[in-house]
Amino acid sequence: MIGIPRIKERIASSAEVPSEQAERVLPVETLTVTPVSSYLVSRTYTGEIASLRASELGFERSGQLVEVLVVEGEVVDNGAPLARLDIRNLKTQRQQLLAEKARANAQLMELQAGARSEDIAAAAAAVRDLEEQLRLQQVQRTRRESLYTQGAISREELDEFSFGEGALQARLDQSRSQLEELHNGTRPEQIMAQQALVQQLDASIADLDVTISKSTLQAPFAGVISTKQVDEGTVVGAGQSVIRLLESAMPEARVGMPISAIDSLNIGDEKTVYLGERPYSATVSSILPEVDAQTRTQTVVLALESAAASQANAGQTVRVNLQESIPTDGMWLPTEALTQGIRGLWTCYVLVPDENSDGEHYTVQSQSVEIVYQDSDRILVRGTLQPNDMVVASGPHRLVPGQLVTPVQP
Repeated sequence: MIGIPRIKERIASSAEVPSEQAERVLPVETLTVTPVSSYLVSRTYTGEIASLRASELGFERSGQLVEVLVVEGEVVDNGAPLARLDIRNLKTQRQQLLAEKARANAQLMELQAGARSEDIAAAAAAVRDLEEQLRLQQVQRTRRESLYTQGAISREELDEFSFGEGALQARLDQSRSQLEELHNGTRPEQIMAQQALVQQLDASIADLDVTISKSTLQAPFAGVISTKQVDEGTVVGAGQSVIRLLESAMPEARVGMPISAIDSLNIGDEKTVYLGERPYSATVSSILPEVDAQTRTQTVVLALESAAASQANAGQTVRVNLQESIPTDGMWLPTEALTQGIRGLWTCYVLVPDENSDGEHYTVQSQSVEIVYQDSDRILVRGTLQPNDMVVASGPHRLVPGQLVTPVQP
């Protein structure tokens, strides 16, 4: 009999607990929800560093390397001299050609000026001398013919005089021809032939100058000396690598992106590119028009800042993070405002004014929502929430529908 009252007392005590909990007012942190029509998604796209120029530089001719003008790691400009071959034999050949050209020019000037008056006078005197000798020979021949008729000399002696007269006549004709040539001046074809000889020597000198200039190795583009292959004193062959040069221009990254992401890009936009874990500033320099048939992406070319030149290698993987706007309706809630519901939905609590507390207290009602997107510690949801609803921001596990609460500042 003693135990029955105690059991009734225990039952009565346990029946009073829910009533006390329902009447207890809990302070809760709240927020007012605002509808949004889109949200931003951070997407990462990968690409690679485009190949920069790298050249194995050598001479076009063989020879002894006498001077290397750069050291490894040195930055050089386009056209800067890098190394030189021995050109002493080429300089000697050039001096020889210059001497031959001077002689050919002197002969050309002589031909263009024509015969001197002294030469003409000497040729005329030679003609007169031969004319006098011929007349003397003719007089002597006449006498010899008279003596031959008289039988004083033989036929052989007469023939000798006749032959001598003919030889003098031939010499006279030659002298007269030479005198006439001097009076007429130099023939045009002789001048043209001598001019052609001078031009030929000019061409030979120009060709030798090209060979001399090619004996100095020059940088075909601005870059950094990567490797010096040989040292001074080495006899190098034509085309043998002497210096390796790497281009020092700003590296470029090529990244494939979908058309939806490219629509938000413009030439000149500043983006952040990651080489490994290090971020570098980059500028969108061009967007290639072709679309890859397999990936359905377009290639975006980004020019990296100069600080990345020493770290970027051809073929190295790069990453670009872009913010993409996704159109959808919803409201942002903190992750702490949700609790697991039924049938895959989630639940949050909305504050409703309590009719019995004159606006001082509120009761909570559960609202089912669907998660659209999660961004760190906040979630975009849609469902039965209405704009400007006051939602419990944290601690929904402490609440039950109809719970009496009072909002507090977070």
